[in-house]
Amino acid sequence: MSEYIEHDKCGHSVGMVEKKFFNFAEPPNEMCLESGARLGPLTLAYETYGTLNREKRNAVLVCHALSGDSHAAGYYSENDSKPGWWDIMVGPGKGIDTNKYFVICSNILGSCMGSTGPCSIDPRTNKPYGPNFPLVTIGDMVKAQKALVEHLGIKRLLSVVGGSIGGMQVLEWCVRYPESVISAIPLATTTRHSALAIAFNEVARQAIMADPNWKEGNYYEGPKPDTGLAVARMIGHITYLSDEAMRHKFGRRLQGRENFSFHFDADFQVESYLRHQGNKFVERFDANAFLFITKAADYYDLPSQHDSGSIVKAFSKARAKFLVVSFTSDWLYPTYQSKAMVQAMKKCGLDVSFCEIEAEWGHDAFLLSNSRLTSLIKGFLGRVVRETNKEKNAL
Repeated sequence: MSEYIEHDKCGHSVGMVEKKFFNFAEPPNEMCLESGARLGPLTLAYETYGTLNREKRNAVLVCHALSGDSHAAGYYSENDSKPGWWDIMVGPGKGIDTNKYFVICSNILGSCMGSTGPCSIDPRTNKPYGPNFPLVTIGDMVKAQKALVEHLGIKRLLSVVGGSIGGMQVLEWCVRYPESVISAIPLATTTRHSALAIAFNEVARQAIMADPNWKEGNYYEGPKPDTGLAVARMIGHITYLSDEAMRHKFGRRLQGRENFSFHFDADFQVESYLRHQGNKFVERFDANAFLFITKAADYYDLPSQHDSGSIVKAFSKARAKFLVVSFTSDWLYPTYQSKAMVQAMKKCGLDVSFCEIEAEWGHDAFLLSNSRLTSLIKGFLGRVVRETNKEKNAL
């Protein structure tokens, strides 16, 4: 029987939640970006679940992937058909148990889901930033998250958790702010993009920029580059799945027909699926935000940015306990990349656990219900709490 199970809609949930907004970096105290540019005022959209304890030592920060947002769990209203993007993991009794932990999830800087990004209004012009928005990095995103965490009165995070680009943020937290992170769970991620990953992102960006409606990023007063963004999402979606998953889900089955159309219609189910995913994506995401976030992911290079190319020296700055997880069918960020970071962590004498989970669904496996992943995260967080309390009592 597969480890993957359907999400139980009747299961425990955090219930109704509210999106909140943190405003900071007002001029003349703008945030200084890694590029040298200054940006402000800034807004971060975020949500919290559970209760922060008296000592403020039970906070878990969840970092989302490229197209994610702050809505990790629960529902905005009783009419919502779907909960937050990681409701299978965050909630009462779940892997990240909101009966025990205070969970924070913020929308990254540069996105279009409530936080300041290229579609936000530039106060200097009263128009969307568009192409004038400065390129932000994974480090800039984490720096903004740090400001939010401090705003919430939290000095040390019990854990930082995230997959894919969210996993890059996890690693950055550990190296940039080592005294602020007790433990970390990077899932299906890497310390830097391979040429293959950069290539797929570049093809996706070119699809957007080739759309005549893109207009060098100045499209907010007219038609949007929906066709280009849809194609970009289709390209990305292919990298999130595996050959086995595609074969299992679609094969060569036709969509709503018994014979070929002998036109350029969506004859195959996989064609129809990708078109649907692309068209659905343009309804909620901004093309410029896609460009900026994928570029930030391509720029990320933890070894070079923190210690002249040495992954061991970079991780020597970390103090956290680590649980690193990869998935067998993830060819976007394959297991050898996770093993390389684990080896570097061990050379630094860090407390690190590693697990490669057998999964057929590709890179997206960390977002799907998986009993083993849930058990690993629940057990790891429990161990961190016990050991942290023991260390505290020993003082």
